[in-house]
Amino acid sequence: MPVETDVLVVGTGPAGASAALFLASYGTRVVVVTKYSRLSQDPRAHITNQRALETMRDMGVEDTLMALATPWELMGTTTFCTSLAGEELGRIPSWGTDPARHADYQLASPCTMLDAPQTITEPVMVKAAQDRGATVRFDTEYLRHVQDDEGVTTTVRDRLSGLEYEIRSRYLVGADGARSKVAADLELPFEGPGAVGGALGIVFKADLTHLVAHRPSVLYWMLQPGAEKEGVGLGVLRMIEPWTKWMLMWGYAVADGPPELTDEFVRELAVGLVGSDDFEMEVVSGSPWTVNHHFATTIARGRVLCAGDAVHRHPPTNGLGSNTSIQDSYNLAWKLAHVIRGTADPSLLDSYDAERAPIARQVVERANQSIADTGRIMAALELTDSTDTEALERQLALRRAPGAEGDKVRAAVREAIAYKAYEFDAHGVEHNQRYASGAVVPDGTDMPPYRRDHQLYAQPTTWPGAKLPHAWVTRGGREVSTLDLVGKGRFAVVTGVGGEAWLEAAASLGAERGLEITPVAIGPGLPYDDPYGTWADLREIADGGVLLVRPDCYVAARHLEAPGADAREWLAAALRQVLGR
Repeated sequence: MPVETDVLVVGTGPAGASAALFLASYGTRVVVVTKYSRLSQDPRAHITNQRALETMRDMGVEDTLMALATPWELMGTTTFCTSLAGEELGRIPSWGTDPARHADYQLASPCTMLDAPQTITEPVMVKAAQDRGATVRFDTEYLRHVQDDEGVTTTVRDRLSGLEYEIRSRYLVGADGARSKVAADLELPFEGPGAVGGALGIVFKADLTHLVAHRPSVLYWMLQPGAEKEGVGLGVLRMIEPWTKWMLMWGYAVADGPPELTDEFVRELAVGLVGSDDFEMEVVSGSPWTVNHHFATTIARGRVLCAGDAVHRHPPTNGLGSNTSIQDSYNLAWKLAHVIRGTADPSLLDSYDAERAPIARQVVERANQSIADTGRIMAALELTDSTDTEALERQLALRRAPGAEGDKVRAAVREAIAYKAYEFDAHGVEHNQRYASGAVVPDGTDMPPYRRDHQLYAQPTTWPGAKLPHAWVTRGGREVSTLDLVGKGRFAVVTGVGGEAWLEAAASLGAERGLEITPVAIGPGLPYDDPYGTWADLREIADGGVLLVRPDCYVAARHLEAPGADAREWLAAALRQVLGR
């Protein structure tokens, strides 16, 4: 007899682990399989942005991650130099640590930024998922699947015994990474050139405190001979643990294949990037990886849906990888939960592809553009090839020299480094994702135009298809985020003074449909107050208007004015459109 479950998830990376956590938290039966014997020992993805941390806050594990991760204040002085001990070309405050940008980040979310490698995030998410009922099977390899009108039959192999067996599920989630066999079996259509470069990731231990503690960052970029040829545009030392554990990144030509990672070769790379041989190092691991430019234009077929690197494959620039993967799963999990529970029609799942496939394209193109943007630094130094060491030294000397030519180079280098804000402070890329699908009900208004650069600056709005804005409101005098009032796998109606009819309609319709709808009333004399007036400034509806908020904290529908006699009919119609029944 096959193993039976509601959802089978293949993979325990950020997409798979978070999918298991979300589904288990919503009370959905979920089995997770991975061909590996343990969770990732490679601290690959690490930047954890506010939007991803908001999903963890919703699941109640934010504090656990914050206790384990490198805090926000140590993330931000991204430095460009010839080596850690060598000449600095410049620095750029990053991830909202610049005082000029910090308020933007604080206004956008109740959460901070964190540096939490996969070696931290995966165990936290998987343990929480298991604690909530998820079953995780290691050493279990996905082989193939067949779907029918009622579900999916997946064949897996126990890699310890060699035994093959079947798992029967209503839905299958392929979160098995950039070499996804699930996506390949689905024959999903991909666009993009594919592999565009190769890079080495070498993890080592070395105490480099004396070289970096005065300019704390997670990334140090090195302009050295040949560094711009492959990889991510320059040589990189990435902090894993301050300031004693590191990842060295260096490019190689994919056509030539990766070099052999001998002790001598690794030591030579490390000494070059550090700029001194006066340190001891212990190599922990080393492996090649591919710099990809590849995204699926369709991310689901029938009862099989893919998430994470399985459908968007790109370099680590902008720190979008694990964050986007987690948000894929956050978008998908509530939809699966409601369909399985019977409170939504299976057609709701069509909105997953409609909403997240455009995001896959966006993040892949943004991350690859950031590598191209690094070339501005070479152009500023009027170099086309850093392997000409004499020319490199000459241009670096010119940057230090007085006179018109030196002025020109200095200004150009400053401008080129400042432009990297599109990689290290792309707050809008993270927060301004707008959805258009059958799970969003247009209200007849145009999306508000962006007042500032939409890639750099987050712009909150309650326009249907946007994330609910964060604002601090109070209950009993204690501050709570508007985002804390919604989510938890439930729909919510958010209204104010004069909106009682919306709350009554929600209670009535919820009981009728077997649907939990959280009532949220903000205003004087109501359960939540708005003492700063921030929510009133952000809500874009009248006091008695209403927002219907989805379980993923996105606005599904809104009614701008106070309810008339048709409050119940309006809300019923909105729910019917979103849920398909």
